[in-house]
Amino acid sequence: MTTCDLKVKTGLLKAGAAVAAIAAVMPGPARAQDTQLQTIVIETEGAGDSQSAVAPLKGYVAKTSSAGSKGDTPVNEIPQSVSVIGQQEFQDRGVTNKVDELLRYTPGVVSQPFGSDPDTDWYFIRGFDATQTGVYLDNLNLFSYGFGGFQIDPFMLERIDVLKGPSSVLYGGANPGGLINMVRKRPTDEPLYYTETGINSNGNAFFGFDFSDAVSEDGTMRYRLTGKVAGGDNYSDYSEDLRGFIMPQLTVSPDDATKLTVWGYLGGLDQVHTGNGFFPYVGTVVDAPFGRIDRDFFVGEPDIDEGRYTQKMVGYEVEHEFDIGWKLSQNLRYSHLDKHEIGPYGNGYVNTTDPTAPYYYWMGRIGFEGETEADSFAVDNRAEREFEFGGATHNVIAGLDYKYYKLDHVQRWPTWPTTATPIDPTDPVYGVAQPANDIQIDQVVTQKQLGLYLQDQIHFGQGWLLTLNGRHDWVSTDSDAVVGTIYDTTDRAFSSRAGLAYEFDNGLTPYVSVASFFNPLIGTGVSGALEPEEGYQVEGGVKYEPAFVDGSITASVFHITKENYTVTDPATFAQDQLGEVESRGFELEGKFNIDENWKLLASLAYTDVEIVKNDLNPSLVGNSPYITPEMTAALWVDYAFTTDALEGLSIGAGVRYLGESWADEANTEKVPAATLFDAAIRYQKNDWTASLNVANLFDKKYVSGCQGLTVCGYGEARTVTFKLSKTW
Repeated sequence: MTTCDLKVKTGLLKAGAAVAAIAAVMPGPARAQDTQLQTIVIETEGAGDSQSAVAPLKGYVAKTSSAGSKGDTPVNEIPQSVSVIGQQEFQDRGVTNKVDELLRYTPGVVSQPFGSDPDTDWYFIRGFDATQTGVYLDNLNLFSYGFGGFQIDPFMLERIDVLKGPSSVLYGGANPGGLINMVRKRPTDEPLYYTETGINSNGNAFFGFDFSDAVSEDGTMRYRLTGKVAGGDNYSDYSEDLRGFIMPQLTVSPDDATKLTVWGYLGGLDQVHTGNGFFPYVGTVVDAPFGRIDRDFFVGEPDIDEGRYTQKMVGYEVEHEFDIGWKLSQNLRYSHLDKHEIGPYGNGYVNTTDPTAPYYYWMGRIGFEGETEADSFAVDNRAEREFEFGGATHNVIAGLDYKYYKLDHVQRWPTWPTTATPIDPTDPVYGVAQPANDIQIDQVVTQKQLGLYLQDQIHFGQGWLLTLNGRHDWVSTDSDAVVGTIYDTTDRAFSSRAGLAYEFDNGLTPYVSVASFFNPLIGTGVSGALEPEEGYQVEGGVKYEPAFVDGSITASVFHITKENYTVTDPATFAQDQLGEVESRGFELEGKFNIDENWKLLASLAYTDVEIVKNDLNPSLVGNSPYITPEMTAALWVDYAFTTDALEGLSIGAGVRYLGESWADEANTEKVPAATLFDAAIRYQKNDWTASLNVANLFDKKYVSGCQGLTVCGYGEARTVTFKLSKTW
């Protein structure tokens, strides 16, 4: 196996144990008895301010976001498409496993493309992989490479903001598809004491707590303590896990102009991996001679399989508003990850030609062991002010940010042609002695980025809004290897964005924008160290906030061009940056709090990704990359009964459509479309809430995606989750 082969596999080496995490924090008892839409209004810091981008949402509808501006900006003033998922959706859809489950109904986002992968959250946005470079926590990057990725539990989050399209003008190096910004819970203005417990149909149970109150009598000091523990069996044979976290926070507000929040986090996972994610196309999408591989088949070795990590984080946010109108803010976080993976994973079939020879349609396996330590440091300094100049209102943000990422990793697998022993998928026998794993990579990779940025949002002419952004970045990447490649690179890049919108009095805001991006890469090709990917996006659309209902609609069209696309020579597996990819499409999303009974969300997306240049393999020009379906759609409806006899009861139902996607680069095989149904029922009485959620209601067996003909993953089976919560 070559190093290039491993790089292809490394991004997928994540067959993990199903997670029992907690996403629904705000219980039904918090609502007023006469209005369902008041359920989630639990005041956090800044919640009293309608422009706060960290406050709980009212129902399904978000009015503000910081993902596209780094400030508390109305969503209709951000010149790109933005989707926001709040706690009410967490609860209503019964998300109890992972963050990527929350994105199942979001247009333009493909999550969980290889099925449930409990130790990694997978995201593709507008056709581009955002898993490593597009994940943020409180607007600070959670960069990852190889196995050095951090994972966040949804129980610690207040909301998730998804910014579509390039974001380099605000965040520096990033993929062109967009970003996922996770917003953690914060100390509340009012006392909050909440607990929940539950179990799913796999036998994985959980318990979570969330407490917040004042520390000082005058309320200038407030704390929040959030934690969870979960564990039990998972859907794959032999798979099990134990995980949890605790997150303390303290907010100090000596006056209205100053606020400091200090927080810490400790989390961990210990698992036997799930078996999904490395199954062949033949035997999952189409029949093999023996039929189909069971969805719960475990391809590894139970006695030697292990996946564990320990995550630690500490950070603070501080802001002060001066009398002269300037507001200064600093956001800082340090994170450390210690991770270990061991166990063979699937690698196609050993023999598919001779039924009389040994191992006919047995699965090949590759032994693997990885030890990873990752350190991440990020700090963002901002100055903000609003002022009048030249007959216009200017909202200016100037900032300087810095991020540091260090990965120290050792990867082992048997030296080719030695491999792990094959296994019969129809009658597996475990416990056969495996060959030794040899050190193939022993490397320390370090990347540093310093960025200086400026944004001006200009309101003029009784409805016009012009947004101008500019940013310059300095990036250095180096590799110090005992076994592996040694290199040292320095890059600099300028990014820009310009957006123009007009805000009509009826709530309609058409907009158009153009933005450039760059994405620094780790690794080498035939020409040396890889250069940053570069490109731009043109986007236009309409955002609408109707006056007659609490809701929002966003319709957008986009065209993204990515240059310096890394391509692989099929004969030598050598890599070079001789490719170009374009992504075109449209997205439509609506979210509504219709009245005290009805809530609704709907989405539709069309994404056409095309390889327009590949000098190493011209036969691929005109093809589409795998994973991303051309069409996706989703609808969720929730109804709360308010009559005397049924008051406290609510029901929900959803449908998700995943269109066809390509399974291989040559575009010879497809993954079929799938339509899935979800359902929910909840009952609240006094301070207690009981809920029952079912994902994939009719237990449809489908493949969620393939990254080549030997790397396919089943989508989630029917999963029933029961939860009982109480507000104290």
